Amino acid sequence: MKHVIENDFPFEKIDPIAEIESYRKEINRPIYHIHKWWAKRLGSVFRSIVSGTLSEGEWKDFHEYQNNTGKVVLDPFMGSGTTLGEAAKLGANVIGCDVNPVSTFLVTQALTNVSLNDLEKEYTAIELDVKEEILSYYRTMVPGSSKPTPALYYFWVKVVTTPRGEIIPLFSSYVFSKNAYASKKPDSQIWCPSCESIFVEKYNATEVECPDCHYSFNPQKGQAIGAKVIDSNGSEYKIKDLVVNGAKAPEHKLYAILAINEDGKKVYIKPTQYDYDILTKANERFSIIEGDLPLPTMAVRAGHNTNQARGYNYNYWRDFFNHRQLLCLGLLLQRILKIENKVIRDHFICLFSGTLEFNNLFCSFKGEGTGAVRHMFSNHIIKPEKTPLENNPWGLLGKSSGSFSTLFRSRLVKAKTYLDEPFEISIDESSGKRASKKIVCSNPIRLSIAKNWEEFVSSPHGALILNGDSSSLPIPDSSVDAVVTDPPYFDFVHYSELSDFFYAWLTNSLGHEYQYLSRLNSSHENEVQDRDNENFTRKICSIFKECNRVLKEDGLLCFSYHHSTVEGWMAIYNSVTEAGFDIVAAHPVKAEMSVASPKSAAKAPINLDAILVCKKEIKPPVIKNPTYEILTRYNNYVDRFEAIDRKLGSGDLFVIACSQAIAIASMHRMSREQAVKFVHESLEICSNKALHTDNFSAAI
Repeated sequence: MKHVIENDFPFEKIDPIAEIESYRKEINRPIYHIHKWWAKRLGSVFRSIVSGTLSEGEWKDFHEYQNNTGKVVLDPFMGSGTTLGEAAKLGANVIGCDVNPVSTFLVTQALTNVSLNDLEKEYTAIELDVKEEILSYYRTMVPGSSKPTPALYYFWVKVVTTPRGEIIPLFSSYVFSKNAYASKKPDSQIWCPSCESIFVEKYNATEVECPDCHYSFNPQKGQAIGAKVIDSNGSEYKIKDLVVNGAKAPEHKLYAILAINEDGKKVYIKPTQYDYDILTKANERFSIIEGDLPLPTMAVRAGHNTNQARGYNYNYWRDFFNHRQLLCLGLLLQRILKIENKVIRDHFICLFSGTLEFNNLFCSFKGEGTGAVRHMFSNHIIKPEKTPLENNPWGLLGKSSGSFSTLFRSRLVKAKTYLDEPFEISIDESSGKRASKKIVCSNPIRLSIAKNWEEFVSSPHGALILNGDSSSLPIPDSSVDAVVTDPPYFDFVHYSELSDFFYAWLTNSLGHEYQYLSRLNSSHENEVQDRDNENFTRKICSIFKECNRVLKEDGLLCFSYHHSTVEGWMAIYNSVTEAGFDIVAAHPVKAEMSVASPKSAAKAPINLDAILVCKKEIKPPVIKNPTYEILTRYNNYVDRFEAIDRKLGSGDLFVIACSQAIAIASMHRMSREQAVKFVHESLEICSNKALHTDNFSAAI
């Protein structure tokens, strides 16, 4: 009997649930957001994939509890651990492996049960020891106040010096804070380039007069225009040329502070001598104790995602922070490392590491009416910010975002609570309006984290979390019931280049204790991502071959995939078929959040993944007319999406056509040359439908 996912995938029922999850993933699946990871797949989709991969007969209801005790699910690219968490909720034992040490560390913390009471006690102890000292460096004097009050955010701007000696702040606009819904709340904060005062005007004003110095200017036009800057005489320079001439990263100028006044309200103020004195105090304290703090020493290695930062002379990971940040983060980590209970300690190190992405000089301000801090990885690259935002690393509950205290509640506590009560989203349309609610339909996640295979098989509910090359797994032949994963895409983000940011702190703290955190950096010679098509195919094929070895004869390899080029689809086709698998089905389904930054910036964003269902080579069915088959499958999926009012872009249509084409090519055992020809022919056939856009035709 076939597993149900071989026949179909009920995306019509999953799609609305996935859509709701995608907009607040950190709330709806907190277990996978205990720490930053990239390209996290939707938990609701992977719950369904695991269910369909382990089940036979008919599709079970999404919210039905399933008891898969004794079954083993493997993810050789575990990333944030989505497959492992969803499989564990469905009663299976889980094995996860990732070549990246940051992944291994964060998944271990995510799936480890720990007493919430113990976490709360330790948090209180940390708070007593370091909170006041950290906050003492984040105070200010609000005009009219009789005493210092907390500062939430410090607004900085990079400055460059021209050959003539003119110092220019790199403002592209002098409107530095506006509401996320500016058309409804148009008041914004504007910095005067003449007297440096701060005043309120409409966010889209093109001519304003400073109320203090009466200087008139257009606040929409700063001196920085793209990659260039214009001096007061109208001379134009490339910013990078002015930066490279220096021996270190660009200097910064403090120009505004968002503080809390004595009434507890947020106010924007101009920095005063009081603020500069605190910075001096922090710098002096840092110079005295710097050698005692557990700060990173790693260099930033050259890479596709790091060269832009290196081009601005950010050569070491500690360069991403100012001295006040290094002082306070160092004090916090120093205290955490004193925790005697290693399980509790590692949870707080994980929390600390996650805090780093919101507390560095690559962050920026999102504006009012939303989470204030735009973290450094919002564009999946390490991009120097012209106007960085310095966060208060401890923060104020109810006022801050991205701080240690707020992330303790929103990330760590919620992730641990989810282990006790793992909930799912349910759609309620009884009132005539679509609404969502959370229901518990799984047993608590109680996994024994094993150190090796022997420990794993002796536990009724085991998890084996590995770090290393998944082409050589320390598990026996035919020991896994299903492989469910989301492999990296060959020419996309190189995670290890980005994860070095966290690894630089982790290796300094725990490298002496965990072997996988003692490497020079988080890269590995066999990490799959490779901009060369043949290298990618070779590397991922070796892992799929290993999956074939450990998979039971009737087991399935299921993974999500999308790509915007035929080359990308052929890379995955070649790797799967050469590993001894047939692609027996390909089901399109919702991918990441549609409004994610990399997607919204793309010309033809892809909002669908294809679930590729693979089986050890079997006798292929006879398909008399592949051309008819591709068009039939393609039309079927497009019609099904139309029926649920899911708008498909050209990128989505491309995914549907390519995924069905490689599935049919696989069942016909087409060679590489035959398969690529068939994919191109299939795209030509599918693009002839009137509903397709010019972009889709151009993708062929």
